[in-house]
Amino acid sequence: MNSKGLDYTILLIVIVGAVNWGLVGFFKFDLIAFLFGDMSWISRIIYALVGLAGLYMVSMFGRVLSIGADHA
Repeated sequence: MNSKGLDYTILLIVIVGAVNWGLVGFFKFDLIAFLFGDMSWISRIIYALVGLAGLYMVSMFGRVLSIGADHA
């Protein structure tokens, strides 16, 4: 998988996490726990992947800012 494919995959994971947190915040409904069980091993893996994807997006944010600075 090339870097662009990895970026899109991780962006999708972050979006899933954001939607889940939105559901928790607005409706007290945890979609991941509903689908896979409350703190089951698969739920914990998904939560961990969302967290790692968020950290990766921090580095992507830095790359986007540096690209913008190059074009200014």
